[in-house]
Amino acid sequence: MKGGADRKVYPLRVDTALWSAVERCAAAELRSVNAQVECLIREALRARGVKLKASVPRKRGRPPGKAPKEQK
Repeated sequence: MKGGADRKVYPLRVDTALWSAVERCAAAELRSVNAQVECLIREALRARGVKLKASVPRKRGRPPGKAPKEQK
């Protein structure tokens, strides 16, 4: 995978009402549904006392490139 930590791809079957609730929470917190699901899983594991090693933050934004040339 390019530019970031490896991610596990896993198809998930979820009750429609539960999925709708996750979508609403994601929208309220300005996250994608995928990021919201990951956040909820991390919160649930933390609440159970499961310790995870720190994740590497994913790079965001545009890749670095050449500075634009000034026009005269």
